Amino acid sequence: MSDYNRVMLDSINEGVFTVDQDWRITSFNRAAEKITGIARQEALGKLCSEVFRANICEKTCVLKRTMSSGRPIINATAYIINHDGHRVPIRISTALLKDDDGRVIGGVETFQDLSQIEQLQKELQARYTFEDIVGRSSAMRQLFDLLPQIAESASTVLIEGASGTGKELFARAIHNLSSRRGKRFVAVNCAALPDTLLESELFGHKAGAFTDARRDKPGRFVLADKGTIFLDEIGDISPAMQIRLLRVLQERVVEPLGSVDPIKVDVRILAATHQDLGRLVREGKFREDLYYRICVIRLQLPTLRQRREDIPLLVDHLVAKFNHLQGKDIAGVADEVMARLMNYEYPGNIRELENIIEQAFVLCRGGLIELHHLPPEISQLGEKLPTASHPMSLQSMEKHLIAEALLRHKGNRKKAARDLNIDPSTLYRKIKALQIETPNSDGRSCKP
Repeated sequence: MSDYNRVMLDSINEGVFTVDQDWRITSFNRAAEKITGIARQEALGKLCSEVFRANICEKTCVLKRTMSSGRPIINATAYIINHDGHRVPIRISTALLKDDDGRVIGGVETFQDLSQIEQLQKELQARYTFEDIVGRSSAMRQLFDLLPQIAESASTVLIEGASGTGKELFARAIHNLSSRRGKRFVAVNCAALPDTLLESELFGHKAGAFTDARRDKPGRFVLADKGTIFLDEIGDISPAMQIRLLRVLQERVVEPLGSVDPIKVDVRILAATHQDLGRLVREGKFREDLYYRICVIRLQLPTLRQRREDIPLLVDHLVAKFNHLQGKDIAGVADEVMARLMNYEYPGNIRELENIIEQAFVLCRGGLIELHHLPPEISQLGEKLPTASHPMSLQSMEKHLIAEALLRHKGNRKKAARDLNIDPSTLYRKIKALQIETPNSDGRSCKP
C-alpha cells in the first residue's frame, strides 16, 4: 500500500481493514488498531478471525457473505473481543476489493465502535425506567411521581387500564416501594377461575370441605399476610363473590371453606380491571359499597396510543431484553420499521408491541429488524409517515408526535408543550420550521 493510501485510511475515524482471498489481512488502519488494541504490524498477514475473535466469525461472517455473493453489507452488528479480552460492540459494513481491471482480489470491511452509544442507551434507559416500567411521556412521568407516595400509604388502590397496559407491573412497583416489600406479593387473576375455585384460592379450605379436599389449604389472603395481594380483573367476579370480598375488606378476616373460625389477616389490597367499574355500578352489575372500598386511590394507566412518544424507548428496552434471552446481537429496528411501529394503533397495547418484537427476533438473523420481519398487519400498514428512504424520516417522526400532541390538546400549545416536555417557545419554532398544520381551535376553552 502506498504512503498516500495509508495516510488517507489513518485519517478515517472508523476501523478499516482489507483481506486477500485467503482471508489474510493486507491493510489495517489506525482506528482499527485503537478499537482492537492490536498493532498494525501484529495484525498484517494474520487471518482476520484470529485478530477479531468476533461472535460472527465462524458461522455468519459478513465479509465472507459479501465475497461469495458479491453484494455489500451495510450496518450489520456484532461484537469483537479486543486485546484486553473485553467485549466491544461494533457496526460493520463490507464490500469487495477489486484491482484496476475489475478483478476481485479480496474484501474490505469498515467497523465502528458502538461502546459509547451502547452506554448512552443504557443510561437513557435507566433514566426512564422505574421499577421495570419504561416511559418518558408526560402521562408516565406523572404516574412515576405518584407511585412512591401511594406506596407509603396503606390504602387500597384500584388500577384501571386496558389489557396489556402493565397493571401488574404497577402493582408490583407499589409493593416493592412499600414497607411491605420484605413480605409476599401474591397475584390472583379473578377472571381465570370459576366462583368455586376462586373462593378456595382466595380464602382457602379445610380438609373435607369438598370432594378431593384431602388436606387444609391456606388461601391467598393468608399467604399474603403482612404483604400485598393483587386482585387482577376484579370487575369480572360474581355478585356472590363480591359480597364475600366486601367482608374481607371491611373486617380484615377470612373464613376458609368448611371452617367457622375466621382468620385475621394484615394485607394490603391492590385491585385492577380493564372494565369501567363506575358504569358497572350504574348498571347494577358491581356493588357500589365494594367499589368505594377498593377505589380509595385510583390509578388510570394510559394506552400505548396515548403515549406514542414512549414507543422508541420501549422498542430499545424490548430489543435489549430479547437479545439477552435469545443470545442474539440485534442492533435495533430500521427507520421504516420504527415509522410503522409509531403509526400502529396497538389494540393489545404494550403486550402486543412485545409480541411484535419477539416475532421479529425469531425471523431476524442479525443486524437491524426490517419490514419483512414484522407481522403483515404492520408491514403492510398504509403509511402516514415517510420511510427510511426519505432523508427526513426522524424529523417526520418528530412532526408526527407534535401534530398528535396538538390534536390531543385541541390546539393548546402550552398544554401540548408540557405534554412533550419542551418549552412553548421551542414548540412554536418547531411548528414553524416543520410546517405543521395546527387545529383551528386554540384549546383555551377546554377544561384541564
